[in-house]
Amino acid sequence: MKPVRKVAFLTAGGLAPCLSSAIGALIEAYTRHAPEVVLLGYRDGYRGLLLGDRREVTPAVRQNARALLSFGGSVLGNSRVKLANREDCEKRGLVRPGQDPRQVAADQLARDGVDVLHTIGGDDTNTAAADLAAFLRQNGYELTVVGLPKTVDNDVFPIRQTLGAWTAAEQGARFFAHVVAEHSANPRMLIVHEVMGRNCGWLTAATAATYRRTLDDMTFFPDLGFTRRQREVHAVYVPEMAFDLEAEARRLKAVMDEADNVNLFVAEGACVESIIREMESRGERVPRDAFGHPRLDKVNVGQWFGQQFAALLKAEKTLVQKSGYFSRSAPPNRQDLALIRRCARKAVEAALAGQSGVVGEDEARGGRLRVIEFERVRGGKPFDIDTPWFTEMLAAIGQPKGAKRSVVHQEE
Repeated sequence: MKPVRKVAFLTAGGLAPCLSSAIGALIEAYTRHAPEVVLLGYRDGYRGLLLGDRREVTPAVRQNARALLSFGGSVLGNSRVKLANREDCEKRGLVRPGQDPRQVAADQLARDGVDVLHTIGGDDTNTAAADLAAFLRQNGYELTVVGLPKTVDNDVFPIRQTLGAWTAAEQGARFFAHVVAEHSANPRMLIVHEVMGRNCGWLTAATAATYRRTLDDMTFFPDLGFTRRQREVHAVYVPEMAFDLEAEARRLKAVMDEADNVNLFVAEGACVESIIREMESRGERVPRDAFGHPRLDKVNVGQWFGQQFAALLKAEKTLVQKSGYFSRSAPPNRQDLALIRRCARKAVEAALAGQSGVVGEDEARGGRLRVIEFERVRGGKPFDIDTPWFTEMLAAIGQPKGAKRSVVHQEE
């Protein structure tokens, strides 16, 4: 195995509360264990790789890398570029007509003399990196690729906990703790809290559970009509769980009559297929991104839920609020930061040993932190609605647990 002389980083996909901190943790680990290795970062993910837009990690950056642990967003910048989507890469001007983006990326890595590429992203980011490494090997260039699993959805097989997901739930709960006070702005208020989660309801469920714990520390004043019931989570809707709209409307109407408001937590992917079918039946075109995903900001799941329930509950006012950008751009909390640093140390160990894969707690290996083989890494891990803490929460808020439903997964 040839010695590692140059290492590159990139972050890709949507933001999560782990990107800058993962870069900082990797720089710290290399500085400690292999200070002679040259480090560089490609700007804006695969876009920067295709364009050769890179920055070297200078001694000053190495010295202050710890500060990156407390930053949200990505110090390198992100983009949603799929190397396999030649047409989109051409349209963006990232490759010339007829060029294979993988070849362009491979040539750039070869010119830069990169021995190890660290990709920090979801399953698509890391499998794209694996495909790129295989392409390079076929063309006589060896590259070790070690990924770190980023996604607030926590939906990557076989990884128990993806980086940033705990923080996103905590920040989403913090967001709603402010928004919920709007129940006092108008009688019969319906508040819909839309949470990120295209195919997986883990973040919505975890955000609701985290928020409900904050209610345990609040003092309420029932003599003034200020009760926990008003601030409670009244329903949680996730892609993996079916529900009866009319039955739920009857249940929530009783809540509205008693508490004078209703608070819903809704995953952005809940009922999305039905909503898209409705839109297309009206002749509306649903825009899609480079990965083929429906643009959920155009689908507006939260708005759909608000419209469905507002009339049925006789709500006087409906407020739809999305916590996604607030929660995903936060710096990591202590729990996430500890996991990020553990994963970064393991990633550097693997890189120096020439071992490719994605670092994570492998559910099929007893949750052991290891370098997971690329071929075993894929998205679409559903949230288990039979998880005890979730079923206990539903029972506590009086919501029936609906039947499980399958969710068609789309990549990152």
